[in-house]
Amino acid sequence: MTLTADPDVSVRLVDALRGLWADPSAAVALHEPFFGGNETAYVRECIETGWVSSVGKFVDRFEADLADFTGVKRAIAVANGTAALHVALVLAGVKPGDEVIVPTLTFVGTANAVSHAGGIPHFVDSDMLTLGLDPLKLAAYLKLIADIDRGVVRNRQTGRRIGAVVPVHIYGHPMNIEALLAVCAALPIPVVEDAAESLGSWYRERHTGDFGVVSAMSFNGNKTITTGGGGAILTNDEDIGKLAKHITTTAKKPHAWRFDHDMVAWNYRMPNINAALGCAQLEQLPEFLADKRRLAARYAEALSTIPGVRFVPEPPNTRSNYWLNVALVDEGADSGLEAILVALQRAGIGARPAWTLMHRLPMYLDSPRGDLSVAEELASRIINLPSGVRTARNLR
Repeated sequence: MTLTADPDVSVRLVDALRGLWADPSAAVALHEPFFGGNETAYVRECIETGWVSSVGKFVDRFEADLADFTGVKRAIAVANGTAALHVALVLAGVKPGDEVIVPTLTFVGTANAVSHAGGIPHFVDSDMLTLGLDPLKLAAYLKLIADIDRGVVRNRQTGRRIGAVVPVHIYGHPMNIEALLAVCAALPIPVVEDAAESLGSWYRERHTGDFGVVSAMSFNGNKTITTGGGGAILTNDEDIGKLAKHITTTAKKPHAWRFDHDMVAWNYRMPNINAALGCAQLEQLPEFLADKRRLAARYAEALSTIPGVRFVPEPPNTRSNYWLNVALVDEGADSGLEAILVALQRAGIGARPAWTLMHRLPMYLDSPRGDLSVAEELASRIINLPSGVRTARNLR
C-alpha cells in the first residue's frame, strides 16, 4: 500500500508526533543548538581576556578533548566542516584532476570539498540499510571501471586517477566502514572519512572518523554539538596531524614576532571564542547523546503504528548519534512524501526531505557516476524529523 492510497497518513503522523511533546501546539525545529552548561562563562572569559581570535587556550583544549573523545591521535580545529574535508583530501594526496568517489546522497559540502581540492566528484550509490555509501556495489563497480597501472588506480573510461573514496556517515548512522576499507585496500585507494554528522557514533567499538587516513567533522549550529561555525580534521598519523595544523594556520613558521610562511596554505583556523563554545558543548555531549537516543526510541514507537511510514534505526554493529532521525515513506510515493511534508510544516513540525542528490545539481550534472538507483529511491522517501536536544527534553 502506498501513501497515495492512504490519505489519512499525514493526519495520523502529525497527531502521533504532536502527542510526543509536552506542549503539542509549540513549533518544533528540525535541529537547534542547546546551551545548558558553561558556554556563557567560557565565552565571557574570551571577551574579558581579549583572546577571541585564532589562538587561545580553548582552541588547544577543544582539540585535545575532541581527540580524547573520538580516540584519534590528533584533532585540528578549523573554520567549518567543508574546510576540514578540503584539507583532508589534500593531505590524503588528492591532486587537481583526480576523481574522488563520493555518495550522491550527501550534503553538498562533500562534493564541494572535492572541487575545492581540484578534484572531480564521481558519484556512487547508497546502501538501503545504512543510508551511506554501498561498499559491495562499489566493489562491483570498480571491477568494471578501474585499471591499476604501476600502483595507480585509474578510471579506464576517463583516464583520470581515482584519488580517494569519501564515505559519509549519513544522518549520524555509521556506514559499513570495515567492508569499504577492505575494498579500498585491495586496489589501493585512500579513504577519507566525512564524519561531519557523526560525532558520538561508533562502528563496533571505534568512533567514526577513526578509520580513514584522515577525516573531517563539522560543528555547525545544527550539529550534535556546535561551535557556532567550525569543523575539525582527525587523523592517527602524527605527521599528517602536524602538517594539517601548519597548513590550516597560514603555514606560519613559529617565531615570537616574525611573520614568515613556507607554503601556500589556508587561513582556516577556528577562533578561540568558537572553541570556547565547543569545550562547553563537549562537556555535555554524553547527556546530549542520551537525550537523542531517547527521542529516537519514541519516534520508532510512534511510527510503528502508522502504515506507510517506518523509522530507520541504527544499522547492526553500530551505535548512532541519531543526529537527524529518519522516517521512510512507502516506496514510490513521491506525491505522498510531499503531502506529508506540507502537513508537518503546517503543523509547525520542522521536518524536511533528503538533500537534493549531488548528481542532480547544475554544477555536477556532467560528473561521472555509477548506477544510483537506491539513492534515487531513498531521496524520494526520506523525511528527517526534529532531532535536537531541546526537542528530546520536551518529550512528555
